[in-house]
This record gives sequence, C-alpha cells and structure tokens, in this order.
Amino acid sequence: MVVLNGKIWTGNEAQPWAEAMAIGGDSILLVGSTAQVRALVGDSTQVIEARGQLVTPGFIDTHVHFIDGGFNLGSVQLRDAKNKEEFISRVAAFAKTVPPGTWITGGDWDHTNWGGELPQSAWIDSVTAEHPVFLQRLDGHMALANRKAMQAAKVTRHTKDVPGGTIVRTPAGEPAGVFKDNAMNPFYSAITDPPAPLKDRALAAAMRYVAEQGVTSVHSMGTWADLEVYRRNNKQNRLQTRIYAVVPLASWEELRDEVQKEGRGDKYLQIGGLKGFVDGSLGSHTAAFLQPFTDAPADSGFFVTPPAELYQQVAGADKAGLQVMVHAIGDRANHEQLNIFARVAQENGPRDRRFRIEHAQHIAPQDIPRFHALQVIASVQPYHAIDDGRWADEVIGEERSKTTYPFRSLLDSKARITFGSDWYVAPATPLEGIYAAVTRRTIDEKNPTGWVPEQKITVEEALRAYTASAAFASFEENRKGTLSPGKLADFVLLSQDITTMAPEAIKGAKVVLTVVGGKVVYERK
Repeated sequence: MVVLNGKIWTGNEAQPWAEAMAIGGDSILLVGSTAQVRALVGDSTQVIEARGQLVTPGFIDTHVHFIDGGFNLGSVQLRDAKNKEEFISRVAAFAKTVPPGTWITGGDWDHTNWGGELPQSAWIDSVTAEHPVFLQRLDGHMALANRKAMQAAKVTRHTKDVPGGTIVRTPAGEPAGVFKDNAMNPFYSAITDPPAPLKDRALAAAMRYVAEQGVTSVHSMGTWADLEVYRRNNKQNRLQTRIYAVVPLASWEELRDEVQKEGRGDKYLQIGGLKGFVDGSLGSHTAAFLQPFTDAPADSGFFVTPPAELYQQVAGADKAGLQVMVHAIGDRANHEQLNIFARVAQENGPRDRRFRIEHAQHIAPQDIPRFHALQVIASVQPYHAIDDGRWADEVIGEERSKTTYPFRSLLDSKARITFGSDWYVAPATPLEGIYAAVTRRTIDEKNPTGWVPEQKITVEEALRAYTASAAFASFEENRKGTLSPGKLADFVLLSQDITTMAPEAIKGAKVVLTVVGGKVVYERK
C-alpha cells in the first residue's frame, strides 16, 4: 500500500511532515515525498490518493469500556432524553422489543437534562413489569433499578448502605430506585451474563464504531471476562482494533501469574495493566473533595476504596512489575492517589512504571506540578470538559473550576497527558475530543469563548495526546503512535486539515479512511 499526495502529520519530531508513505505488510517502509514513494509502486500496490487531505497516526483511545460500549449501541438510548416523560416513553418502547425476562441495561441517562431530579423506579415499574431494568447514568457511577431488578438483586428497605456507596431512599425509607457506586454491586451479581455469541457481537459492533471514528487502538478498562472475549476473537483473527486489556486492580496477583505464564501479548492484544478506584463521579456527588460541594454544603463525597487498601494493592502490583492506573475525580482523590504513588515508588525503588491517574479531573493547584515530579501520566478525557462544563460551576464553584480538566496547566508543568473518551460514558470521537481540548466550548453552546478558556491547548498538542503519548501510556511507543519506518501502519485520513482550520470548525471534519496494520478497516462512502 502507498499513500500519495497527502499532508502527513507524522508525530515524529525528527520528520514532522511528509506527503507520502509506503507500507509493506503491516508496517511502514518509507515516509517521504510522493516522488520517493511513487518509485516503489508495483502492479499489486494498493494506491491511496490523499489529494492534499490530512493523514495522522491512528487515534489511540486510552480509556474505554469496550464490551459495555458495544452492548450499549444496541440498548435503550437515554443520553439526550430531555424530560421525565421522554425518559419513560423511550424505556417503554424499548421494553416492547425484547423478550420478557431480559435484563434491560445501558441507558446513559443524564438527570441534568431535566433540572437535576433523580429518576425513580416508580417512573418505569408499570412499563417494565416483565423485565428487570438497571439503567446507568452516563458516568457509570449511579444507576436506576426497577422493582423487578431489586427483587432479583435481593435489595429491600432492610438493605444497608455500604462503604463507598449510597442507596437513595424515599421519605418512608424504601429504596427509591437509584443506587450509587458500591451500592450497585448486588445488581452486577444478579444480571445474567450474556452468552459468548452476544459478547462477540458486542465486540464487533464496538470495533466498527471506533473504526468509523479513526480509532485504531483502545485501552479497555474492563474485566477478566472481557479479556476472555478478546482472546477468543484474537485467536480467530477477528480483531481489527488493537486492545490493551486492563483488569481490576484487586486481581493483581492473578494478572502477575498470567503474565508470567502467557507473556504480555502480541500486536493486537496486550495485557499488564490494572485499574482501581479512589472515588466516584462529580455528577453523582460521589467524587472525593477537600471541601464540600458548593450545592451540597454538608457533603464532600467519599472514597470508593479505602486508601489503606488501595495502597496495599498498588504496592503489590507495582512490585510485580505491572502497570497501575487509578480512577480519581475529586481534588482529595487526586491528592490521595498521588501520595500513594509517591510512597510506592520510594519503597519499591526506581523503574519505568508509568503510573496513570485516570480522569485527573479536579486537581488542587499545588498538586498539578506533582504529576511531572512523580512521572504520573494524566489520562484525561477532553469531551468531559465540554459536557460537565455546563453545570460544574454550580456543583464546585468557579474557583475550583479553574483547575478542572487543567490540560494547559499540566502541559506547562511538563506533565505527560494522554487522551481518551471514557466510552460508553462519552462518545469515542477523537475529533470531538480535539475540538473540546482546543475550544472548551460546552455542548450547550453557552460558552463560545470556552469554559475555563485559559486551559485550552493547541491542535498538535491534542493530536500528540491521542497518538504518541497514548502509545507511551501502554509501553508501546516503539511500535505505534507516530508514522515512522518500522512502526505499525495504523493511520487515519481526514477530510480537512484540522491543524490549520478554525478551531470551532474541527468537529465538522470527517474520517475518510481508517487503516490498521496496512488494512482498510473503514472507508467513508
């Protein structure tokens, strides 16, 4: 394969721009001028005429829930439901399309769309009498269960709250239907595990979806069951997205043994990463903050995992040579996790560990320089900034918002940031992510100059966060992330040059072609 007459942003600082590229097998042979590359064209060469359009390395989404995202593509869609009536009608309509007894999951609802009132099981009990329902808020940190689901999970008025979780109750003390963070665990145990063919179908749907967005690799924040799906499909040569499969931090000993036995994987499927949690989310008021929420002065969130337990898990996993990444949203959560990383690094000694904080959402000003000092990667999701920015000031106040999603401050402090989406929580659309990081214009269009505009970054900085830095975040910078000879031929062709167009127009650019390992996996009609 060759690409001719393009404008190639290579991400390679030694050769930032080129106009043509030659691929042999699954790897890049040459990056240079059209004349140089055209000389290699033979009878069997696949020629891609870029016609001056922009070529970049394939986008690497460093934070997805891949199998869940695939399932959610075929579930009830509530993300844009604007009121209670629309919420109920969509659930009712979907329930009629699936057999009685089928669990209805997904949803991705957002109660801020209708003023902030939390949904209740009473909204949907009458329209889902034959189905257990467990519909998550779009951030995944609270969910609505109907009465049938509560019965399946054996949750009653006598069920007690658990550490790191909350059951929202009626004035009479009955569960109202919404369960937050660790309080959701009984439902996960009760939900029927889908059969293997349905999981394979969800994976195929997820791979098609991300290929349409120019994504060639993902870091999957999942489970051991997800890893089994990836392995099965990899053995059958059905993976068209490269996957770094991350499993729960609490299972670090199992992963240690697995790596020792099986190794870390191949070009399509890698293991070696673990994900834990410090706290919950801002939208669910379960993020851990140093000071109370502005709109709830008696509440400052909580830790989902006790710090002492988290330290033990991080220390053990790090000593075993595994990569640790931990979800932290609130400023107290980020501060606590940085402390744990600092302690573990000092106790276990120097090594190339590449600790990651997932989200790094609200950071106390004094903690921003610590990311670089401790060599902790900030794994962030720019779309969240233009989504949460619609209402975050009301929840935490304008002062704390100044260092919320502080991309500019992190880069200026020489920290490494890498971009992802958190899909299914947010769309896995890197072009929208770049638009968000560059403009910070909220999705309600009420911040035309940007929400916290001093935290904007440049297009090339955003591209690097989706490519070279993202490859570094999984120890794969030697095989992908830039367009250089010897690296994997993962790249995307865009309809417009997003490095020169008006920033506010970036989200209108389209993915024309997505190539993984020298094979076209998506072509826009």
